[in-house]
Amino acid sequence: MAENKINLQRYAMHFGTCMGMYWIAKFILFPLGLSNPFLLLLFFVLTVAVPFLGAYYARSFRDKLCGGGITFMQSWIFMVLMYFFASLFVAVAHYVYFRYIDNGYVMDAYTRLFEQAQSVPGFTEIMEQYQYKEVLDTIRSMSAIEITMQLLSQNMLYCSLLALITAPFITKRKQIVF
Repeated sequence: MAENKINLQRYAMHFGTCMGMYWIAKFILFPLGLSNPFLLLLFFVLTVAVPFLGAYYARSFRDKLCGGGITFMQSWIFMVLMYFFASLFVAVAHYVYFRYIDNGYVMDAYTRLFEQAQSVPGFTEIMEQYQYKEVLDTIRSMSAIEITMQLLSQNMLYCSLLALITAPFITKRKQIVF
């Protein structure tokens, strides 16, 4: 039993590192995509592919290391741990980017987008109810570590829910051979 837990954690670390490298490559496209629409589209397509990649890794774990069978709880825990390790891995890249590289580029791009969108009829009335100027000012005042922690917590929340949704598709009982 203890060996199964160690293997689950070990392989969640392994696949989480692979997922983290994928997320870092995907994250590089985000700031570049703010000035190039194709790269932003590619970023969104790769983001939509995350649950499929996570399911692929979980199925690989199930088939190669669990003998073809895994319970719902094991698959959910494996995916949560995998996403946790991926989130920690990409958090380092987020911190380095926002601390040393960004220099306010992302926030300036968002501000420009909002200023351009104000020419659209009704945009200002809709966005004022969300107090977008105050939100932008709050985000602009955040330090690199605060932004990184915010992204880390968002990744963990969304991926825990994603794992809850995809875990039933990974669950499979072992075949008993007579």
